[in-house]
Formats: sequence, C-alpha cells, structure tokens
Amino acid sequence: MVRVDGTGTDRFDTGRFDADRFDTGRFEAGRNRLASLAYRLLGSATDAEDAVQDAFLHWQAADRQRIEVPEAWLTKVVTHLCLDRLRSAHARRERAAGAWLPEPLLEGDPMLGPADTFEQRESVSLAVLTLMERLSPVERAVYVLREAFSYGHAEIAGILGISESASQQHLHRARRRVTAARRGGEADPAAARRIVEEFLAAASSGRTERLVALLTDDATAISDGAGLTAKLLRFDTPERIAAVARAGFKSTPAKQRLAGGVSTVHYALVNGAPALLFVPGDRIVGAVTFDLADGRIATVRGIAAPARLVRLAEAWRRQGPDTPLLAGW
Repeated sequence: MVRVDGTGTDRFDTGRFDADRFDTGRFEAGRNRLASLAYRLLGSATDAEDAVQDAFLHWQAADRQRIEVPEAWLTKVVTHLCLDRLRSAHARRERAAGAWLPEPLLEGDPMLGPADTFEQRESVSLAVLTLMERLSPVERAVYVLREAFSYGHAEIAGILGISESASQQHLHRARRRVTAARRGGEADPAAARRIVEEFLAAASSGRTERLVALLTDDATAISDGAGLTAKLLRFDTPERIAAVARAGFKSTPAKQRLAGGVSTVHYALVNGAPALLFVPGDRIVGAVTFDLADGRIATVRGIAAPARLVRLAEAWRRQGPDTPLLAGW
C-alpha cells in the first residue's frame, strides 16, 4: 500500500503489506480443508474450487482485525457460498434432470480429506455424495459439518443461523435417509481388488455367467453416457448389467478411435472405492467405480464425461502410471 506523509513524499506501507501477506498465508494454510468441505457439500471439485476462491475474495475484502477465529469465519463463508450454489436455479435444473453424478477424485487428492474415521471416509464416497442429493441443502450442510468435520450442534447452529434443536433434527433426518439407502460398508482392500479384477477379466472375455455371479441380486449400474445423453443411463438387473459390461469392455477399432488410441486399463481407488481407469497415453477417458456389499458388486458407475475427469486425470499424471491390468483395450 502507498501512503503520502506530511511532506508529500510517497512511502510504501510495509506494515500493511506484511499483514496482507500474513493473512493470505493463513487462508492458504486452510485452503485444503475448505476445499474438502466445499466438495462434500457440492459433489463437484470444479464448483468447490470456485467456492473457495470466492471465499478468498470475501476474506480479502473483510476487516480481518475484527475476525476473532478465522477458521470458523471461513467455514461459515464457504458453507453459505455452497448453499447458495445448491439452491441456484442452474443447480436445481441440472440435478433434477437426472444427468448428475459426483465428480470422482483419485486416492490421495487433498480434497478428499479428512479421512481418519469411517464417517469421514464415507461422507466423501460417491455413494454417499449421490445419496445426499435426497437431502435439503441445510440437511446436507448439517450432515457434512457433523459427520466429516465433527462440529458440535452449537457451532453448526452458529454457522447456519439455526437453533441447536433444529441442527439436531436436520442431522437425525439426514442420517436416517443416508442409512436407509446405504449398501454395504468398507470392504477389505485385497478382496475388493480381487473382485474388480475378476469383473474385468469376465467382462473383457465375454463370460456373462461369471459377471452375473459377481453382482448382487439387486445390483445397479449407472453411466453418464460420456456426457452425450440428457439423462443418466441406468440398468437394474444383473443380466442387463452383465450384457452392458460385456459390450462396453470389448475393445473395438471404433472405441480406440474415440479414445484417441489403444488404452490401458488400471486399478485405482477413487473416492475410497475400487475403480478401473481407461488410459490412452497419459489421458483418462473413463472411470468405472464399484460399490461392494457382502463380497459382491452392488453398484457400478461409469463416468466418461470429459468435464468430470479433469481433476482425476491431472492427479493421475502427477502420480505416474503403474502396471496395467489390461494392456490393449
């Protein structure tokens, strides 16, 4: 900042400059936590980044000397920015149209944290992010603040401008709806990988009976149709899912042209769940994620819309390739 002293000489206010730099540092130190909060509320990494950047602009414009607890202040700002997005006409149209899936994130992405408890890990799973679409924006906020960030009801009430009893009621309803629709729990990592590898082997070789055996009786498959369809594609019987998987996992020259070359298929963890990534060169053109229940596959999600894979692909390039499960898809 430049100021003019009594003699008319311009002087640089180094004190204010240092304070601004310090305050920017404080914001940056909490950016990952804020992004993780925004992602859980919105289910979109892109929208979460936008919300956090908007919060930074609010932080710069605020009288920061009057902010006693910056973390609490920023949590409140980000939460309300996300609620505004969830209530927007655009979000209501997009999500009501049935073409919405959460944006997948690769294991290790800081936007997935915190992940110390089962509740924290579950709150960022694609299954729960999808289930939270059934909640009102306030119920969703209460659920995330309580389950993922361990805020007390008095703190949540202050963040959302509601009473403590209302916070408790919102949490009760949210937990009931999520629990009622939940399928399975955390799977053993080695067992999960084995099941997904068996699925890939059966699908790529056309073994329909083995595919059906790997699926629960009430299994569901969902695809975004690579973003080319107005609504999500859904398949609700093991036989239909097996037929779609057999056709989808079969490599053809036409698919290779669309993908931009021959792909390798890799195993990965996406939002804590086992997944298969389709990778021509260093790009990801598709991700298939799996929810498991009692040792079988309960839900398959196919995500190939380019806009949903941007952050996942960037993380994949930074991480570097591993040995593929299938080298010539």
